[in-house]
Amino acid sequence: MTFKIETLGCKVNQYESQLMFEYMCEAGFLPAGDLKADIIIINTCTVTSTSDSKNRKVINRARRDNEDAIIVLTGCMPQAFPSNTELFRDCDIVLGNVSRNDVVECIKEYLLHGEQIIRIAEHINGEEFEKMRVNEFLERTRAFVKIEDGCNRFCSYCIIPYARGRVRSKTLDDLKSEVEGLAQKGYNEIVLVGINLSVYGEDIGTTLADAVECVCAVEGVERVRLSSLEPELMTQDVLARFAKERKFCPHFHLSLQSGCDETLKRMNRHYTSSEYAQIVENIRRIFDNPSITTDIMVGFVGESEEEFKKSLDFSDYIGFSKVHVFSYSRRKGTVADKMPQQVDPKVKNIRSKLMIEHTLKKRKAFLESQVGRVEEVLFEIKNSKGYFEGYTKNYTPVYLKSDDNVIGKIIPIKIIEANNDYCIGVIE
Repeated sequence: MTFKIETLGCKVNQYESQLMFEYMCEAGFLPAGDLKADIIIINTCTVTSTSDSKNRKVINRARRDNEDAIIVLTGCMPQAFPSNTELFRDCDIVLGNVSRNDVVECIKEYLLHGEQIIRIAEHINGEEFEKMRVNEFLERTRAFVKIEDGCNRFCSYCIIPYARGRVRSKTLDDLKSEVEGLAQKGYNEIVLVGINLSVYGEDIGTTLADAVECVCAVEGVERVRLSSLEPELMTQDVLARFAKERKFCPHFHLSLQSGCDETLKRMNRHYTSSEYAQIVENIRRIFDNPSITTDIMVGFVGESEEEFKKSLDFSDYIGFSKVHVFSYSRRKGTVADKMPQQVDPKVKNIRSKLMIEHTLKKRKAFLESQVGRVEEVLFEIKNSKGYFEGYTKNYTPVYLKSDDNVIGKIIPIKIIEANNDYCIGVIE
């Protein structure tokens, strides 16, 4: 039988989809490729109500286009909303995050009995990081490695602590073993990922700096990159330890959400705008040519025009190299869903457009600041226009024309031109 996996959401989900891919192959199921599949596994995200809408569309399309296929639903949506059985109507197997590793067992059981299976066990306090490792990854040049799961923060708008449980971390021994295997397969870059990556190790007596040093020490790994970070734990000591590692990539995706202190307080974020600005200043002082990217939410509950202006001005002041701008969407089961003074959707749309306009200007300015620099670029693909695409250590996208195949190679490139969303370079 053949299978496909559709992944929605974050890099952690991508890692877990790769894990299920390997489980399925080990059990004798075959990847369907471009053909119709007998089994479709949908790995969901539920970070916003928009995510849930996308989940439903994918489920509906999968059932409509594959009437006889076995539809497996897993991920954060069923884990966060286990009682909403209407969501599961077109699915044959439903697995929460806790039961994800049962995917092969449940498929075999369904093939025997043909009855819907729903397994959504609750997260419990004190649960350990589940044993998991991937042997390959979908990309040829980089591999995501999940080292942390869960979140203890309970931001007022967020459902993820309910979908992912409390913080738990992969041991350094398990991390080293997994990365050694990936390095032997030729992966040049390792990206460490987690639900709340900054707090890695607080449950087992280690730190994110320990994890970075562990991976940097693995022979064959050329780069170590971090995914999204909560900012307040990026202390000067932690940053200094990162900076000592030659392989560490100085790209910091520091989740901001708002540049207004009043809004941050209602969000139950654990820092102020001035503290955030100090962290950015420390990064720019400690590292050569770092990039700072972020997420900014507009239209959060009670956000006035004055508060939005503060957030807009703060984003201009920081000068992010790239920003993901999104509008607040209500999530049932969160504190913010019950707050008064919900912002009108039309106002959110106006603010979103204005924030995007400002942040794109800063994006262009950052890319222009890279012109003239010589940076090492790891090339990943060749695009439809005939350019090889890759990234510098600070995650600047670079396009290169070359007669030779440079995919998987790290090459010194002189950046000669900046466009709106990428740079063009030549081999130095």
